[in-house]
Parts: sequence; C-alpha cells; structure tokens
Amino acid sequence: MASAIWVVTDGRAGNERQALALARALAKSDPAKFDGEPRIWRLQALTPWKQAAPRRLPGSERAFGEAFQQALRDPPDLAIGCGRQAALATRLLRAAGARVVQILDPRIDPRHWDAVVVPEHDRLRGPNVIAMLGSLHEVDADWLAQARARHPQFECLPAPRSLLLLGGPIRNVALDETWWRRTIETLRAIRHRDGGSLSVCASRRTPGWMVDAARRDLPGLHGAHWLASDDGPNPYPGLLAWADRIVVSPDSVNMISEAVATNAVVSIADPGLARGRHASFLDSLLRSARVQALDLAVVATDASPLRELPRVTGLLRERGIA
Repeated sequence: MASAIWVVTDGRAGNERQALALARALAKSDPAKFDGEPRIWRLQALTPWKQAAPRRLPGSERAFGEAFQQALRDPPDLAIGCGRQAALATRLLRAAGARVVQILDPRIDPRHWDAVVVPEHDRLRGPNVIAMLGSLHEVDADWLAQARARHPQFECLPAPRSLLLLGGPIRNVALDETWWRRTIETLRAIRHRDGGSLSVCASRRTPGWMVDAARRDLPGLHGAHWLASDDGPNPYPGLLAWADRIVVSPDSVNMISEAVATNAVVSIADPGLARGRHASFLDSLLRSARVQALDLAVVATDASPLRELPRVTGLLRERGIA
C-alpha cells in the first residue's frame, strides 16, 4: 500500500512552496511508495506553544488545535515541514511515528528531526543536516516547458526578452528609491543598446512606492507588467520560462533560486547592498559565475540551470528517510 506525505507550514507562500516542492519530488521519484498529492496542513500554534516553538512544552500535542491533535493518532509515513511553527508540528509527528524532514534552521538541535534541509548560508551543520545553495522549488525543464505552453503570448515579446523580478526591502537588504533609480537607469541603457523588451513582476513583499515607481518608469519598454492583484492573474511562471535575461532584486532568495534554475542569464541588481546571510548567498552565486552584478556589461555567463531539489531528494532516499 502506498504511503502518504504531509506538508506542514505556517501558510506563508515561500515556506509552503519549498515543502510542497520536496514532497512532490519525493513522490515522483518513487510513485510505488508514495501515492497521490501531499496533504497540506497550514498551522498556527496557540499560546503559549506559539512563542516557544519549536521547543516542546507540556501539552504540546494541543498546540495546533483539535483537528491536528486527532491527526497525530494516525500519522503519515513522511511529513515535511518548513518554518519555525511547522518545526514544532513535525517534532510532534515524529514522536507519533512519522519520519520527518524540516526545511530551514529550526534554531534548536537538529537531532529532533530525521533530516534538516537548510540553505548553505544558514551555516547549520550536523550529521543529519543537508545544506543547499538557495531554496527548494519545482522549476525544472518540465515545469518551464509547461509554463511556456500555458503562456504562449510571451514568445511574441521582442528579444532579448528581459525580466525584472522585484521583492522588497528587508533587514539585510535596504532597497530604497536610490537603488530603484540606479537599477532602472541601467536597464533602460541596456535596452537602448540591445533592443528587445523589458517585463516586470512584483511579489507580495513589493512595497507601494516601488509598485508606483514601476508603473511610472516602465511603460513603453514593450514588455508585460504584473505589479499587483488588480493586474489580473500573475503570469510569473510564463515570464520566467520565456526570459532570455533575468534581473532580480538582491533580497529574495526564493526568486533568485528560481531564476538560476532557468537557462537565462541572471543579474542581481546591486548585490553589494546585501548584508549577513543574504550577502553570503549572493557571494556564493557570484563566485560560481551563475549570476553577475547588473551593469552595462551584460555578458553571456554560465547559464547552466542550478537546481538543488534533485540532489536533496537523492540524499534523503539514500539515507532511507524517504
């Protein structure tokens, strides 16, 4: 009988995408063992367990409400969590008999999980820790081909097709209007020289001032624009799949990881702004020559896709965890 996989997150899109990508990859790698789409649990712990997560306090089995407490009585074969709240849930599932994989540093000893998968720049290491460059996602050759098939309209954009991906300011990356002016001036100069089109896609974290600036500064560049929900369905997969060149703001590990999984030339708009773990991540990519800093000298760097999901999946299977 095939086994079930559960995906456990706090509901944040970035966390859920990573856990779901790993769950689907494991199911695809051994369809005789894992059957069907993973079950998704979006959980928020109640007080006082929320503040302590992933540490266990007395009565932790009640931390996520009655439905999850009941579910602990019939755990899956494998559970995959991502984020601190999910780390408490996966600990509880392991105690109930499931094998568990936790994505991102849980901030306590990794021995509480069967495997912990972390970005290399988190620097957590241990016998059951798998370090990866960037984040997990489903972008591969099949995903890109399907995205192109669903969005054939972007093939008609003038080439080279450039795509600007916008995140937003965070503690380690102080994006401001000076950064925006510098970025857009460089992109305009490149397009004036090379022709083609420039599309833009924002994220949930993109602040209002940046959205307003993009609406003001990007018209007339022969590309597609998606900056907020009132622009209609988000065409991000199609834009990513058809892009010849991708420029990413330096704050988003997830968007950068997905960009380098394509065959496009990838540039980072002012990587020198990054600090701490973000700086370590970008430095690794720059040293590998998979990305370059955005400037007028756009060159054909190594555009071989960088995809960590197959390696992580293989290691989990080798270790008998999945």
